[in-house]
Amino acid sequence: MSVRERVGHVLRGVAIGVAEAVPGVSGGTIALVTGVYERLIASAGHLISAIRLAVSDVPRRQGWARSREQFQQVHWGVVIPLAVGMLPGLLIAARLLEPMLEEHPEQTRGLFFGLVLASVLVPVSMIGRPWRGRDVFAVAAAAVAAFVLTGLPSASIDPSPPVVLLAAAVAVCALVLPGVSGSFLLLTVGLYEPTIEAVNDRDFGYLAIFAAGMIIGLTLFVKLLQWLLEHHRRVTLAVMTGVILGSLRALWPWQTEDRGLLAPAGDAPMVVLLFLLGIAVVTAMVLVERRRLRRSAVDLTQEESIGADAHPYR
Repeated sequence: MSVRERVGHVLRGVAIGVAEAVPGVSGGTIALVTGVYERLIASAGHLISAIRLAVSDVPRRQGWARSREQFQQVHWGVVIPLAVGMLPGLLIAARLLEPMLEEHPEQTRGLFFGLVLASVLVPVSMIGRPWRGRDVFAVAAAAVAAFVLTGLPSASIDPSPPVVLLAAAVAVCALVLPGVSGSFLLLTVGLYEPTIEAVNDRDFGYLAIFAAGMIIGLTLFVKLLQWLLEHHRRVTLAVMTGVILGSLRALWPWQTEDRGLLAPAGDAPMVVLLFLLGIAVVTAMVLVERRRLRRSAVDLTQEESIGADAHPYR
């Protein structure tokens, strides 16, 4: 992997980290748009299997062979740069986006509404044609469920260690499921502000409990999602599409504190402008990613052609 590709993955990681700090925007959606989603899910699944096999095989003196095989299947050239970029992205977003959402909520949500709406084209294009009745039903059902979920009023829960552990286990599923925002789930249960404060104040006790919950959530959820993508790809992508569409409710620029939807008002022209900017940004990202994939496919074809010419009788 070239240095340019590694730098690109670091920047993708930054974008995913920023998305995870924004209520209503999913890091999984950004991973899907930037073309690393399926490799990320596959890598997480192999890593979990490797750890599980190491824990079960080594104490029974069966060696590291099965665990090592799973480790080798992880796309480390993608995972490590993404992880390197996600941490600073999350820290920057936690510091900068919170005041933006407080001081300019309509404009900020307008921008993110455009970003997420344009990203719907990615899973739709991955499903391909023709669409079946089952695909349409999956999109509609998932959209309704997400719409209802994102309309729930915020709660207020005491951030005790068991509650933080459980909330982190549920919220981390949003990291790997496009359309579901981990930050929004935290906001719904009243733990968004305590978590942001813990990140900004470097409250390592709170963060350690949160990290443990994330590990538990990933362990339970990633293998299921990996299996669904392998065996029920079309329906899974259709559900993702519906979830992204339904979750747009959380990003509607004009809403009350209890998440009631309002008609456009105030500085509507600026909100619309930022909405269009969000669409343009994601569209550019998708075009750049498709161009990169086409170029990689051409390079691979050329390498295979050169190899065949070098060994004409093989």
